[in-house]
Amino acid sequence: MHRADKLRLGVNIDHVATVRNARGSLWPDPLRAALLAETAGADGITAHLREDRRHIRDSDIEALMAALTVPLNFECAATPEMQAIALRHRPHAVCLVPEKREERTTEGGLDVASDQNRLSDFIAPLREAGCRVSMFIGHDPRQIEASARIGAAVVELHVGLYSELLAEGHHALAERELAALRAGAELAAEAGLEVHAGHGLTYENVESIAAIPELAELNIGHFLIGEAIFRGLGPSIEEMRRRMDLARGLGG
Repeated sequence: MHRADKLRLGVNIDHVATVRNARGSLWPDPLRAALLAETAGADGITAHLREDRRHIRDSDIEALMAALTVPLNFECAATPEMQAIALRHRPHAVCLVPEKREERTTEGGLDVASDQNRLSDFIAPLREAGCRVSMFIGHDPRQIEASARIGAAVVELHVGLYSELLAEGHHALAERELAALRAGAELAAEAGLEVHAGHGLTYENVESIAAIPELAELNIGHFLIGEAIFRGLGPSIEEMRRRMDLARGLGG
């Protein structure tokens, strides 16, 4: 069992599928990456099934559900098609994200506050099926409070802006954004939500995010898949795990 103050690490395998699909072949296999991630210490696997199937495919979700021994976090847009797929597979978690065809990656968080009635109705059958429903949102208090009102179990805070500001050397702005993320995590925990974070996390910025005490889980994908080219997937995940533990005072 993990200690209560140890962060869970969810590894996103979307971009293994991106590489596979670039050649239209069977390799590299996202399931193999997921099983390697399990062995390296991942506490869960995240996979985003997009409307356009640009990376993860329906067959990948089926294979993951059949083979994983750690929880699957199924990311998707709040559409009837994705609801039906989630209800068929009943993954451990369903994380609702905004999705636009023209974006390269998920841009910003879901606007829960402006769509409360629809989202409340959307997540009700997922909750009844036993899925833990998460909202991928920014740190805006309105979005956090709306997520609690509609019955979400989890919010995942989008930390992409913090990651970008830090990478571009805008340290004062990055510190301001980090303070807002800390405040958002505290508010979410006070509202009874489990708090996760993700998007843009790397070895250089993960410790400051991991040190936020209310966080229970980080979801990291693109950086780890890229780093795996140089050091292998298992060692890349192990190093991320080490840095997360250091941020919680658990490692040496």
